[in-house]
Amino acid sequence: MDTKIKIAKRVAKELKDGNLVNLGIGLPTLVSNYIPQGVHVFFQSENGIVGMGPVPKEGMENGDLTNAGAGYVTALPGAMAFDSAFSFSLIRGGHLDVTVLGGLQVDEEGHLANWMVPGKMIPGMGGAMDLVTGAKKVIVAMTHTAKGRAKIVKKCTLPLTSIRKVDLIVTEMCVIEPTEKGLLLKEISEGFTVEDIKNATEAKLIIPEDLKVMEV
Repeated sequence: MDTKIKIAKRVAKELKDGNLVNLGIGLPTLVSNYIPQGVHVFFQSENGIVGMGPVPKEGMENGDLTNAGAGYVTALPGAMAFDSAFSFSLIRGGHLDVTVLGGLQVDEEGHLANWMVPGKMIPGMGGAMDLVTGAKKVIVAMTHTAKGRAKIVKKCTLPLTSIRKVDLIVTEMCVIEPTEKGLLLKEISEGFTVEDIKNATEAKLIIPEDLKVMEV
């Protein structure tokens, strides 16, 4: 299974019926394709829409329907569009149940860095700071390493997105929950061992006795 699809499928299992959910750009947008049957989720995008459906099939894209990353989206019956002021009032007002964001680094304290690499040009800051601070639950969906370098580190060296800790980290190798005692390894993906994960992770992990298999 493709690594990004694997991560998106696992994240989709975290979403509950009736949740209002924001998906960050890139990998997180795939989550909308894998919502479990019978679960109805309202997807919000900070550029001003609630009611996004799955990513459109090739040839079915509509230039007026995009997410915050300018990726094409679909709109479900009953979807609504609005301005940025209303959109960010939803986020900053604490009305989002879940946000799913990509990550450049997450550290032992559960802090996320995902909005810039110093010296590299970025189009804008985006809404990640507001999302991490305002959403009730923050899930980081990212590959476990980048070019062989650990992305789950002892201390973020890139600028933090927020001082708020994230609630869950999902990678192709495992599921990790930041806790007051440190990073708790909750699930491990088939095909990987605990040693594989330790070798690919700079941060110290808490390994429980009841480690579960990651279901996708």
